[in-house]
Amino acid sequence: MIVVDPLFSPRKTGVLRGRLLAAFTLVELLVVIAIIALLIGLLLPAVQGAREAARRTGCQNNLRQLGLALHIYESTYRNYPPSLAWSGLSASDDTANAVWSAQARLMPFVEELAMGAEILRQLPVPYSRATLADGRTLIAGLKIPTLLCPSESNLAIRLKNGVPEHAPLNYAINMGTWMVFTPASKTGGNGAFYPNSKLRPGQFSDGLTKTIALAEVKTYTPHFRNAAQSAPVQATTADAICSLGGEFKNDLPALGSGHTEWVDGRTHQTGFTSTFPPQTSVPCSRPSGDYNIDWTNQQEAKSLTIPTAAAVTARSHHIGIVNFVLMDGSVHAASDRIDAVLWQALSTRAGGETVAENY
Repeated sequence: MIVVDPLFSPRKTGVLRGRLLAAFTLVELLVVIAIIALLIGLLLPAVQGAREAARRTGCQNNLRQLGLALHIYESTYRNYPPSLAWSGLSASDDTANAVWSAQARLMPFVEELAMGAEILRQLPVPYSRATLADGRTLIAGLKIPTLLCPSESNLAIRLKNGVPEHAPLNYAINMGTWMVFTPASKTGGNGAFYPNSKLRPGQFSDGLTKTIALAEVKTYTPHFRNAAQSAPVQATTADAICSLGGEFKNDLPALGSGHTEWVDGRTHQTGFTSTFPPQTSVPCSRPSGDYNIDWTNQQEAKSLTIPTAAAVTARSHHIGIVNFVLMDGSVHAASDRIDAVLWQALSTRAGGETVAENY
């Protein structure tokens, strides 16, 4: 006797086939896709905003570490580090501490302890030849996370013959409003640092709470250098900077080599000035393109007579703000609409200005 499974009866098989053949129509699929796209469009800005907030916090934490390192340095040596140390006897990198930057001198007091110890040991050696204990790895070519803002997109290391030669940085020391150093008299500017400075807290009559120590800058900044004017007059507008001339430095279209050498104590590499407020565009048109530039009249330790004046602007990748740390170690954010007079007052150590806490 043949037994027929009732599940496979013609009537029920048709019902099952109908169920198996049921599916979304094209219109339904398009509606679902549109809803998903709408949700992504709504959520993406919030996700990006949260990520940028995290990067901004990371940037502020880096500045806080550098502010703390500055205090430890002062407690150890009873003075703050110079922007660079130079004998003044020769326009050469190979004299008197080989122009190591203040940032390099702070490294023993942040997390890079092993590398910092190597810097201390090799301060008499030009940074262009200083290596780690292996004798091969150039210290200058090491990327230092504490010196890099998480929002910075251009973190490329500069190579020479395929070997890492220089690494960039995002935190520059305060070199004052315009005049940085006069080699003939060996006098510095009005900022928190200058060549051979070794300032003490008591020399900051404006107060450590009213003077910037470091502020953000962008890596790979196009710049002019070595215009070699004997008496450079401070520019009053950003548009006037391009005409001051000098040697134009840009490695790639729309990119330069400013703030790409964290070991070099010269202003265009590891400093900033308050000639213009944060985020100011300093336009310059060249045959190779349009640029947002910095300008330095003369590299420090490259002339025995020509003074160093500079318009090196604080800039960041954050929308509307530039982070900075004061000499007391507190971290703040300056709006890109900050008053120019207030910004300059914050960059002088003994200007006697009244500074409101409204950045």
